[in-house]
Amino acid sequence: MAARKSRGRRLLRTLLVLIVLLLVALVALVAWFLLAGRVPKPPVTPPSPERPSAQPASCPDVQVVAIPGTWESSATDDPFDPTANPASLMLNVTRPLQAQFGSDRAQVYTVPYVAQFSNPVALPPDGQASYNVSRGEGTAKATEVMAGMHAECPLTSYVLTGFSQGAVIAGDLAASIGAGNGPVPADLLLGAGLIADGRRDPAAAEDVGPPVAGVGAEVALAGVKLPGITMTGARPGGFGDVADRVVQICAPTDGICDAPAGAFKPGNLLGSASRLLEYVNNPVHAMYNSFSVDGNGTTATQWMTNWAADKVRSAPTPAHE
Repeated sequence: MAARKSRGRRLLRTLLVLIVLLLVALVALVAWFLLAGRVPKPPVTPPSPERPSAQPASCPDVQVVAIPGTWESSATDDPFDPTANPASLMLNVTRPLQAQFGSDRAQVYTVPYVAQFSNPVALPPDGQASYNVSRGEGTAKATEVMAGMHAECPLTSYVLTGFSQGAVIAGDLAASIGAGNGPVPADLLLGAGLIADGRRDPAAAEDVGPPVAGVGAEVALAGVKLPGITMTGARPGGFGDVADRVVQICAPTDGICDAPAGAFKPGNLLGSASRLLEYVNNPVHAMYNSFSVDGNGTTATQWMTNWAADKVRSAPTPAHE
């Protein structure tokens, strides 16, 4: 009898220890998700000011807002002469534009943000900002600079462009502008050019370059949530009123923008699994400066530069006071 009671007490203690361990693990998991960050809501932008007939002489006719990709920027970088990553893909677009246009015609602004993507299962933690935090910071900074410019220079128009994580941010901004709740009115957005957009939807905008069968990774993996990494799916409503001004470039087999559609559908699992290596070893994602988009050998960055330059050249020239 005493032996049975002793075994019962040991069993009870074991169960209590297991319950405590499970609770600790649950609390740790919740804390892990919270600390890694969630996708923030877009910043609220003030109402557009009434447009005068002229604007200050210090205002540029056009502001080109460029958003670099992951590991290609920093929060302290110089937005007019970025040096955080000398190999940043967007430099192949922004520098030629700066060489073509004076700052009175086109102010070329490269958004400085943390631009990181931490590994959610790294032990020890890799010390980087999570995708959600990085993306939120980039969105907030790009929104702030555009809203600030519009408040001071209500007749200035805009060109948005970005690569990879920067393309997600630029695309999200374009979508908010097209929906009427962005940092500038829709009629002032001359265009948005996206390279390797993780939320790429082939039906939402014009594709430039060879045909691509897939979709953005965030669309393919819509609903997946890991600590600090939220796959947000396609942009609701697409690009709205600015859809005819958005262009997107995606290299076939780039797993960031050419992922298998409906990756988690039972009938697609085998095909999706066969492409997993594209996410692990994705060399084409780093080759857009040499990736040709037409029969003339025009590279993705050359095409985007020419496209943006055409937008700047054809932009209105506001009166100045």
